Amino acid sequence: MHLGLIGYGNITRALLDVLAREGAMPARVTVLLRPAQADAARAAGFEVVTDTDALLAARPDLIVECAGHSAVAGTVVSALKAGIECVVVSIGALADADLHDTVRAAAKAGHTRIVLPAGAIGGVDLLAALKPSGITSVIYTSRKPPLAWKGTPAEGLLDLPALTEPATFFTGTAREAALQYPKNANVAATLALAGLGFEATQVRMVADPTVGQNIHEYRVTSGAADYTMRIEGKPSPDNPKTSLATVYSVAREVMNRLNEVAI
Repeated sequence: MHLGLIGYGNITRALLDVLAREGAMPARVTVLLRPAQADAARAAGFEVVTDTDALLAARPDLIVECAGHSAVAGTVVSALKAGIECVVVSIGALADADLHDTVRAAAKAGHTRIVLPAGAIGGVDLLAALKPSGITSVIYTSRKPPLAWKGTPAEGLLDLPALTEPATFFTGTAREAALQYPKNANVAATLALAGLGFEATQVRMVADPTVGQNIHEYRVTSGAADYTMRIEGKPSPDNPKTSLATVYSVAREVMNRLNEVAI
């Protein structure tokens, strides 16, 4: 496989570490990144490009986006039009209805697809499977240590370092959550796209000084089954806003294209 990567931040570097440990490093890796990061990526043995055209000219078999919402609107759309399958980590970007439509049209035009990994949570396969049975409710709660919400609008609502008990600072739809908290609401967007949609999926966000992990809980009610999921994700050491499970979820998407049996 020739793997293309967009971004060379925490998720990308951790992803490459996982692939190396699992003996699943693709034969060729090309990374699209900012020029300031080029030396570090080259030192690690990867091919480096600094613009979308160069990445597409390299013709990777699969592209993984790990660079934020702007990369979805820019490089991912172009890659899909060029017929390259893309795995998107910044799923919250698709809360923008116009961008969602653009991405789907680009994939159709390129005769390829955009793949949305489960990320920090589990049970998304069941949620998507239950959709034809009639889903009546999806309620998601994101509970994280207070400082994991640093750099978000929560800072203007709460004195995060001073909290001594859990505080709910957001209640609304998955679309509102993804647009207002773009670095923290990829799970909300994933659940919305797998299930009831952005308007009908309900979200709560909680700053909780009693927990040391990123906790994702959601409850599904449907015509075929009801279930509850609770995932206590360990935060990434380099970025507490990101659950380590996200890295392993993306690694699974890559390895499923290399292994004889895909699970």
